[in-house]
Amino acid sequence: MNGEANLPYIPEYITVHLGSPDSNAENVTVSFPDYIKNVASSEIYPTWPENAIRANILSQISFALNRVYTEYYRSRGYNFDITNSTATDQSFVRGRDIFENISQIVDEVFNNYLSRENGVEPLFAAYCDGVRVQCDGLSQWGSVSLAEQGFTPYQILTYYYGDDIEIVYDAPVQGLSESYPDEPLRLGSFNNDVGTIQLRLNRISRNYPSIPKIQRTDGLYGIDTQNAVREFQRIFSLTPDGIVGRATWYKIALVYNAVKRISEVYSEGIPISDVTNLFSATLEIGNVGVEVRELQYLLSFIFEFNNAVSPAAIDGIFGEKTKAAVESFQRAYGLDVTGVVNEEVWEAIYSVYRGMLESLPPGWLPENIQAYPGEPLRIGSRGESVSALQEYLNRISDTYPQIPKLTVDGIFGVNTTEAVRAYQRIFGYNESGVVSSTLWNSIVSTYLSLSEGVEGRSTQYGGGTGSVIQ
Repeated sequence: MNGEANLPYIPEYITVHLGSPDSNAENVTVSFPDYIKNVASSEIYPTWPENAIRANILSQISFALNRVYTEYYRSRGYNFDITNSTATDQSFVRGRDIFENISQIVDEVFNNYLSRENGVEPLFAAYCDGVRVQCDGLSQWGSVSLAEQGFTPYQILTYYYGDDIEIVYDAPVQGLSESYPDEPLRLGSFNNDVGTIQLRLNRISRNYPSIPKIQRTDGLYGIDTQNAVREFQRIFSLTPDGIVGRATWYKIALVYNAVKRISEVYSEGIPISDVTNLFSATLEIGNVGVEVRELQYLLSFIFEFNNAVSPAAIDGIFGEKTKAAVESFQRAYGLDVTGVVNEEVWEAIYSVYRGMLESLPPGWLPENIQAYPGEPLRIGSRGESVSALQEYLNRISDTYPQIPKLTVDGIFGVNTTEAVRAYQRIFGYNESGVVSSTLWNSIVSTYLSLSEGVEGRSTQYGGGTGSVIQ
């Protein structure tokens, strides 16, 4: 589907891969209502209060539509729309019995979905059971408790996803078609598809500024559009012929959806506002400490992908070289060149970093390793990065039993804090219980040394190991 030219619609049919994305499993194609009935009957209980059932079904519809609308799997070269792997998608059990009350509710609401206010894209409505697994989206068992307290379906949904969501009613139903146009786009093409490419490349260029801006996004494929396409193709290892064929079309869609999500809660469950609150109002010449070290790490990472930004030594001291790196970032991304990091500059740096993480090519990081999430992890943090940290510490504790074993639940609580402090004691760090970029990279380096003996990349381990954070 085309995110700028077309509004979301309900597909008549959806193709489900019966396994993890890369598994050699069968695909099945079912009607969209039947798919949602199966998912709801697999994920929730028919004895739950009706308001909880309705809230969960709306989340499941929106989740599936987001996969379809963004062409999440199609843009990656797969021949299906969604999987039945609960590690990445939602449960679907071929041939299972469908509960009658769930079937009736789905028939009523299957063409309704959730979206952010003033938005178009169906909400990526993450959810989990809330007992075995915690997440930043809807808690299935938590929704039961809220329904028992008298919450309406909409109130349940806003409780978990925020007050800025809305329910889109009566979306049209039509046959699912891929967004790629009938023929390649090239110099001289003039249509809405060219306009889509122009808008997407201009958005991507905010994170990859070597892509030149297209001055007129008017649907006419001119020289500036051709140049932007060629630079995009060069960055992402496609044939730089300036023609938007299938591979280039879907790569643009993939990167566009990645960089567009950097400001959303569901990139890592961390709003930018939460990150900026961790840091001082301004950073400038003369500042020292963890905040400066974090800034230097992010700038050094961005340098790996955009040489217009100067790297900064990760020493925690805001000197002339760090100021020059900040100025180079401000210059590259169209900000006032002051050499001072205020909230606007910090948000821009974090946004670019998150966008680059989202679009890392396969194999850039060692297997089973995550890059630093871009903000310190501490008590109260949640999400995939915390789960990864817990897994790394558990592996390290096999060799260093002073580190207590952790439940991998994605919640940075008291036990995780104690495990982090134990690691800091062993390896000579101040016992803050906070995981900054330096400590993250030290933990990852130790984990790899113990489990695989793999050397990391310079940007991943930019902070080094063994240096004490002041």
